[in-house]
Amino acid sequence: MDRRKMLSLLGISPALAMAGAPLYASHGKTTATGDSVTSFDTKCAVLSPLGTPPPIKLLGMAPRPESLDGKTIFFVDDGFPGTDVLMKEMVEWFNQNVHGATALYRLKSGGFPQVDQPLWAEIKAKGDAVVMGVGH
Repeated sequence: MDRRKMLSLLGISPALAMAGAPLYASHGKTTATGDSVTSFDTKCAVLSPLGTPPPIKLLGMAPRPESLDGKTIFFVDDGFPGTDVLMKEMVEWFNQNVHGATALYRLKSGGFPQVDQPLWAEIKAKGDAVVMGVGH
């Protein structure tokens, strides 16, 4: 069998095989029945190209307000399909059932990773809490 075909069947890239070093070496030993014995002495170390990710600094959740009385809560939709329906329903429920609080719906411009500076400025100026809808 062709060495390249054998390596590909074993899941080993021929490019990773050590140049000039045999992957197997026959020592010329034979068993009692006369069969030759093949020994796999050469080892190949494979490293992950991804490396090790840096440690993640965990952050705690924002503290809950004592009361929602007199507070403004922004419900922000990032544009994921269907999130607007849920957010608008939550705003309607809040405005009907949580007296003293004001719930506002806002659609964030751009996708999830983009920053919507005017929206965040409005929330910082007028808001007390944010519920962010980011899809699934």
